[in-house]
Amino acid sequence: QAHVVESGGGVVQPGGSLRLSCSVSGSRFSAYGIVWYRQSPGNQGELVASIAISGTTSYALSVKGRFTISSDGPKKPGFLQMNKLEPADTAVYYCLVGGTYWGQGVHVTVSS
Repeated sequence: QAHVVESGGGVVQPGGSLRLSCSVSGSRFSAYGIVWYRQSPGNQGELVASIAISGTTSYALSVKGRFTISSDGPKKPGFLQMNKLEPADTAVYYCLVGGTYWGQGVHVTVSS
C-alpha cells in the first residue's frame, strides 16, 4: 500500500516562510496531482492549493500571491512554499496524492 509523508511544518513569526514537502512511496502512480488542505479551529476544511498532472495550479483566494505549489516530476516530492505567513495560516496541513492517499498532517503555527 502507498504511504504519504509530509514534512516542513513548524513555528514561525508573522511575515516568515516555511516550505512543506509531500512524498509518496509504495504507489504504482507514474504521475499524480497533489492537493493541499488545511484544518484549524476556525475552519475545519479548506482547500489551499492544487497542482494537476498537466502542471496547472490553483489557489485559495486567501493564499494567492503568497503560496506556491510545485512538483519536480512523477517520482519526486511535491512542495508548498509559504511566504509572508499570517496568524490566520495557523493550521494542520494535509496533502492528498492522486485523489486517493492522505499524508499524516503537519502543524504550522504563525505567532509572535
